[in-house]
Amino acid sequence: MGLRRFWRHRVFGSVSVLLVLLLMMLLAASSLHKHRELEPRAAVESPNQRRTAERHALAPNTLSAPGVERGRERMSPPVAFLKTHRTGASTVQNILFRLGERENAAFAFPSHTLQFHYPERFRASFVDELPLGLSEFDLLCSHMRLDLQEVRKVMPQNTIFITLLRDPIKTFESVFRYHTSSVPAFLRAHRAASHTGRSALSIFVESPETFWHPNETRNGLAKNPLSFDMGLNHQKWNGSWPEDLARLEEAFHLVMIAEHFDESLVLLGALLGLDHEELAYVRLNARARNSITEMDEKTQAKIRSWNVLDTLLYDYFVQVFWEKAAQFGLERLKLETAGLRGSVEKVRQRCISRSEVAPGELEDLLRPWQTDTATIVGYEVRGNLSLQDQGFCVRMLLPELQYHSHLYFRQYARDMRAAPAD
Repeated sequence: MGLRRFWRHRVFGSVSVLLVLLLMMLLAASSLHKHRELEPRAAVESPNQRRTAERHALAPNTLSAPGVERGRERMSPPVAFLKTHRTGASTVQNILFRLGERENAAFAFPSHTLQFHYPERFRASFVDELPLGLSEFDLLCSHMRLDLQEVRKVMPQNTIFITLLRDPIKTFESVFRYHTSSVPAFLRAHRAASHTGRSALSIFVESPETFWHPNETRNGLAKNPLSFDMGLNHQKWNGSWPEDLARLEEAFHLVMIAEHFDESLVLLGALLGLDHEELAYVRLNARARNSITEMDEKTQAKIRSWNVLDTLLYDYFVQVFWEKAAQFGLERLKLETAGLRGSVEKVRQRCISRSEVAPGELEDLLRPWQTDTATIVGYEVRGNLSLQDQGFCVRMLLPELQYHSHLYFRQYARDMRAAPAD
């Protein structure tokens, strides 16, 4: 009996911005003027209000003026996406951002910045207010540490829950490199490795307890980061783990697997009623090749040992994923995945002139946020696109900060709030 079957038997046996101004420079002045004429205006508009609105204009396809009560155009069910760290989740978030903007959705945004007070457990009070005239949110897809009961206080009863997991070794390498400066344990290892000629990652996994202090708040990602994001006890195994995994399986309609990303998107599309173009994507928030740490077998083995709970979590949901794939039909999944890949390639050819572009060569609108220890690359959009194609392509390539800023302003007619001072 496999590990997951054993756990299931145990559990169920008894129970049976800022930067969006540059986009306007991409658009013809006459088209922008026409677009602004179509938007309802307040009776009195101060120069500051006008400049702020122009900074956040992301035409075409803007469905309404910012902060104005809107008619409902939703076709998809409400969605709560647990955005895990360094798994490819920014790419899925972009698909959901586009879906929400297209369908005039109400986003459950953090009340401050881009995250729900991470690394604290999610609380309903972390969510900004409902937009004027609405009674419920449609989409939640920002970083948080999961608390299912609290999320259910915010989202409608028929919400589709989804998330994304990635191989724990690849996840940890990426988390370590990307978050070196913000996770105390990683920063200590980085300093210790500075004069050794070895990677900080190899130094850390050689003796992780030397650098990792479990009571430090910001060390959540330093051990079993996937389990931490999922709201599990990430420090050590305990007797509740089997039941906790079973509850997560029951709650999540789809746990996507990064190593089977296109197949995961096909299943997501079936859940949400999305066609291939709506699922089109590029890899967002991806690192330059020289920002990926090479790992020998010894380092990989130590990473897996340090993150054993993530390995159990990942293996469990890989099996769940293939069970769902079998229910969908494996041959059907194979055919639809091939169709999706063909459509995605056509969209990329239509939209992208250059990939893996260094941040210094990108305009502000399409430049991803950079960390101290990793270079994040982006994309250059093709010129001479129609206004409609330009609107679609730019949105598909937008980094999280820029897109979140645009959608937040569109929903609330104000900029994101800064994090409160400690």
